[in-house]
Amino acid sequence: LFFFNLDTDRALVLLEEYCKKLRKPEEQQLKKAIRKVMGIFKSSLFQALLGSFKKKATRHGTTSHTSLPVALACDVLGYPKD
Repeated sequence: LFFFNLDTDRALVLLEEYCKKLRKPEEQQLKKAIRKVMGIFKSSLFQALLGSFKKKATRHGTTSHTSLPVALACDVLGYPKD
């Protein structure tokens, strides 16, 4: 679970950096949506789901280098996942 918390923190940093770049009036709706995603990442429910996901993935041998929160943030932002 600690691994996922670190990756969630990394995803939050990426999203926060991106939000800082959204200053135009037409970008405010996107900024609001990203802030909602950030709130979800910070929620205890999301963290519990990540813990469950990690346990299942480990049992089935399907863990990967890139975590779910970081992969999502990178996809949204168009960043490479490494």
